[in-house]
Amino acid sequence: MPTVTTPNTGIEIFYEDTAPLGGSPDAEVILLVMGLGAQMTLWPDELVAALVGDGFRVIRYDNRDIGLSQKMEGARAPSPAVQVLRKKIGFPARVPYTLKDMADDGIGLLDALGIARAHVVGASMGGMIAQLMAVHHPERLMSLTSIMSTTGNGKLPQAEKHAINALVAPLKGMDEETLVAHGLNIVKNIGSSGFPFDPEEQRARVLKNMRRSVYPAGLPRQLAAIIDDGCRRARLAQVRTPTLVLHGEADPLVKLEAGEDTARHIAGARLVTIPGWGHDLPIPLIPRLAGEIAGHARGG
Repeated sequence: MPTVTTPNTGIEIFYEDTAPLGGSPDAEVILLVMGLGAQMTLWPDELVAALVGDGFRVIRYDNRDIGLSQKMEGARAPSPAVQVLRKKIGFPARVPYTLKDMADDGIGLLDALGIARAHVVGASMGGMIAQLMAVHHPERLMSLTSIMSTTGNGKLPQAEKHAINALVAPLKGMDEETLVAHGLNIVKNIGSSGFPFDPEEQRARVLKNMRRSVYPAGLPRQLAAIIDDGCRRARLAQVRTPTLVLHGEADPLVKLEAGEDTARHIAGARLVTIPGWGHDLPIPLIPRLAGEIAGHARGG
């Protein structure tokens, strides 16, 4: 199994490394960082294939506490309500790990693979992690792409209730049909209104992911890391990495204003918004997204 223990954080990370067929061993690397409670397989194979076809070496990996990477068994996360309240009064709750720790995991993966620099692409929470890589490890990034993510500023419009409720809803059982129904409900509530999914195809994708790994205990710990990190506006003002911000105009979970705010607080960032795109990576959008990412990487 392709796993490494990161030399800096000591976390076992599961990854997939795809190089261009017959391509140069010196092909530039694109590192894909996924979001809250999401396995690396939520990066569609079609996107990986498109980027590899453009000549890039593509690495995707499971964050800690999800998929086939190390689980932080026994660590307890504070409830979101308690954590938010303590943060407001200046006494932050202790969290099992931070978003910076997760950013360091990604850099540690590059270290373990002997990769000096990479184009880093993060989606949702993965965008936050990628932003922190640019803040704390700028010398390691050739470019940054932040997808459907945010600065974390508390004054930005909040998620639509149906979207956040679907994402954090407790599982009603661990049998396969219940797990698939849970996954499809998330897709239905956060997905793209302008790019409806094929029910059978989406069911097959959800089922494949569920059969790979199910670990609901990791989600509250990752959510605690997001809340703990707070607003990144001031930190993002330090970033000089060439940055692309991609955001859906119909995102019900991380609203469009959050993407606009991200681009506004990173010097020179380019913002691309897409009508009808929600909080997912719909297959019909893959050619457009791959083109934007690859084009930015070449420019970066």
